[in-house]
Amino acid sequence: MISNNPHATNEVARRGETRGKASAAMILLHGRGASADSILRLTEQIGQPGFAYLAPQAEGNAWYPNSFLAPRASNEPFLGSALGAVDRVYQGLREEGLPAERIMLLGFSQGACLALEYAARHPRLYGGVAALSGGLIGSDGELTGYPGELEGGLFFLGCSDVDPFIPKERVSDSAEILRGLGAEVLLRLYQKSGHTVVDDEIETVKKMMRSVLAA
Repeated sequence: MISNNPHATNEVARRGETRGKASAAMILLHGRGASADSILRLTEQIGQPGFAYLAPQAEGNAWYPNSFLAPRASNEPFLGSALGAVDRVYQGLREEGLPAERIMLLGFSQGACLALEYAARHPRLYGGVAALSGGLIGSDGELTGYPGELEGGLFFLGCSDVDPFIPKERVSDSAEILRGLGAEVLLRLYQKSGHTVVDDEIETVKKMMRSVLAA
């Protein structure tokens, strides 16, 4: 039997600054078949002093079972549980005293889709959202009805123009939807880069992080 909340009790890995010591924080969301520990290895490239890095672990190493392009109902109850897992980490950081504008989201692949979907469903001024190879979740007709305003926060969407899992059209459509919700959106499609993280994405994320610390 499938639990109604499959990601409810999974651990959250943490690196960087300890509780109460961080000036800013990033929630990192891993891709399908990966793990919290694997996405945290990215901090070896993007790490900045003053940041805490938190990565929740998906049950079975996947946030939801089907394509992010499938109807949302086909990915339940996993998708709702995944969104709840992100929210628990976010609310925990707020309880530590960090304001919303000093909390960033970063995800790769399935984690990138989850980061964008969480932000669109929980609109506020984020410190920044970096979606590396991802787009908003749902069938084409479901990408509507998001509540509230994103208040000018910076969203970075980076993806290959020939990614085998992430159609560039969905990335572009997601960028337009986020702009309509009030976000500042930086979209970069990399020629024939494949399903991976490229150096320009690393440098862009580091720049976003420095801006959060300088604000």
